[in-house]
Amino acid sequence: MSNPSLFVLASFVAASVAQITRLPRVGESLRAHAFSIEAGGKGFNLLVAARRLGASVDGLMAVGTDLHAGLAEKALAEEGLPARILVQYPTQTGAGIGFVTTGGEDCLAVFPGANSFLSEQDVVSAAPRLSAADLVLAQFEIEDGPIVAAFRLARAAGVRTLLNPSPYRPVSEALLRTTSILVVNETELHHMAGDGEVGPIEAVAGGVASRLFACGVEMLLVTLGAAGAVLHRPDEPPLWQPAFPVPVVDTIGAGDAFTAGFATALAEGLAPADALVRGAACGALVVRRFGVLGALPTTADLQSYLSSTAAP
Repeated sequence: MSNPSLFVLASFVAASVAQITRLPRVGESLRAHAFSIEAGGKGFNLLVAARRLGASVDGLMAVGTDLHAGLAEKALAEEGLPARILVQYPTQTGAGIGFVTTGGEDCLAVFPGANSFLSEQDVVSAAPRLSAADLVLAQFEIEDGPIVAAFRLARAAGVRTLLNPSPYRPVSEALLRTTSILVVNETELHHMAGDGEVGPIEAVAGGVASRLFACGVEMLLVTLGAAGAVLHRPDEPPLWQPAFPVPVVDTIGAGDAFTAGFATALAEGLAPADALVRGAACGALVVRRFGVLGALPTTADLQSYLSSTAAP
């Protein structure tokens, strides 16, 4: 399938990031080497990454009525994304603050703002657009209500759904039962496992996967940073994907890039093993640069990288 169609339940934050030598201690002020403020948010990153990878992208994304709302509108236009994605509420636009060390460590704080206002009614109003997609994606910088509504509409229309429960909160059974693909990092996996499941990552992932499959989930993808990723499917052996070895500058947004690369590849009809390679390459391309928006790869970037680099 060429030019897949994705619908993203998105989030937007005005993202400010400072690059520093090390993370600050409590009460400490440090001098930054670099600073950026740009359009961001996990959902926005998914929108842009999928669009740059050649997908036809639609979705919903809430902003407020402050100056930062204009940043979102401008960014959508520059990326060739439709203005109808924006839903405006009389409140503040989401905003985030991040610190990134020269060694690639990071910490973040995100104020949700208008992202918390995206509603089930917004989803219902966009139902015809959503039902026409090949894949519907969501993440947890928005509330459960619109995600459940969107996933129910998608599954009723025979459309697969992908959930990245980040920032993590418990995933309701109602949401799991309408989720086709679940993408988590190692920390989120351990949250889902609870205190009762310990041991090697493959054992923890296997235990979580078994419970998810009983709810109807078709795939569990666990991203492991420098250790790569592993994909679990019912009645299939786990698929392991090593990470591409690259110098790490900034890890913020790498998971979003991986998810977008994997999702667009699946929506194109590629095999899961090939989709994992795409995802890993997209993540590698992002961590090599400071900042997220400028680092998200285009199809040409991805093809050039894959043709010049041996798959791990």
